[in-house]
Amino acid sequence: MRRELNNGNRSGRPYQQGPSEGYRPASQGAPTISLPPPPSEPTAVHPSPPSESNDAHPAKASRGGNTYDLLTCVGEGTYGKVYKAKKNDTGLIVALKRIRMEGEKDGFPVTAMREIKLLQNLRHENVIRLHEMMVSKGSVYMVFEYMEHDLTGLLSLQGINFTPANLKSLNYQMLSGLAYLHDKSILHRDMKGSNILLNARGELKLGDFGLARVYSKFKRDDYTNRVITLWYRSPELLLGETVYGPTVDTFSAGCIMLELFTTKPVFQGNDEIHQLEVIYSILGTPSEEDWPDVKDLPWYELVKPKESLPSKFREIFSKWLSPAGLDLAQGLLAFDPARRLLADQAMQTPYFTSEAPPMEKPLQ
Repeated sequence: MRRELNNGNRSGRPYQQGPSEGYRPASQGAPTISLPPPPSEPTAVHPSPPSESNDAHPAKASRGGNTYDLLTCVGEGTYGKVYKAKKNDTGLIVALKRIRMEGEKDGFPVTAMREIKLLQNLRHENVIRLHEMMVSKGSVYMVFEYMEHDLTGLLSLQGINFTPANLKSLNYQMLSGLAYLHDKSILHRDMKGSNILLNARGELKLGDFGLARVYSKFKRDDYTNRVITLWYRSPELLLGETVYGPTVDTFSAGCIMLELFTTKPVFQGNDEIHQLEVIYSILGTPSEEDWPDVKDLPWYELVKPKESLPSKFREIFSKWLSPAGLDLAQGLLAFDPARRLLADQAMQTPYFTSEAPPMEKPLQ
């Protein structure tokens, strides 16, 4: 099925994004992909949680009758610190995301305001839940349900081995969350492993909505081009497109699907031009037949391929994925956004509907 969609863009250096709220706890033993030597990830910085000796956090946060004991600092991102906390009256474990206010000339950070406004209206089992907002002793906190892990962390842990049924469940949950967002006319715009959170029950939830925004389904609008971590960015964004829709998220989902199977990001570029070269080395170079509008993209003439390369996708990934899994991943990673699978379409493919084994949540 063809759907005309909007596409995406950015310019300049890769967008710098902080760590997720989860832990960084994946499996080993899978075959190795032959790729150019990867650099340190340019757009995802994961500093270690600060020690108590040089960053003592307050013991409590309270608002009215709600009091939380702050148990430990579990992460620090671009927009503030994240604490594991316990609500005193119920014992509920939550994540408190403290919003960094220092250096804000306009008062409250615009990115945090956008994230709060979006999350207040979202209710889905595969999207992180914002319980409430708190102001305590001059600090502003977002109170989230607590998630023990993020995908990047799990995939870096030795001894964690997902079964084929686990992998199918994780992919389905990811696409289910995306389908819900897109149905609500919301683009996530920062899909990557560290923003995909899991709890001890194997439930997956999409997190970190700092770059998310509402989009129009009925007209073509220009949006900011500084979105999506480089290794998960779609080709049309890399080629300068500024008018885009939900397929920028589903390309990222295809990257994450491959990462789940191989335990590492598969498209690891140094910069935008090298990122395209890495994608072409695996997916091949797009022809006008594959992508009729590719030559119309703003930066095509500047970064067009020097040579025509065949796709090596099925040759490389048949070590990990079944034929139905390969079909799904290729659909999510299609060059032409008009031919790329949407999340709801991907959930109806044979990989989920007819291929064994049945889905089974991990970590249970």
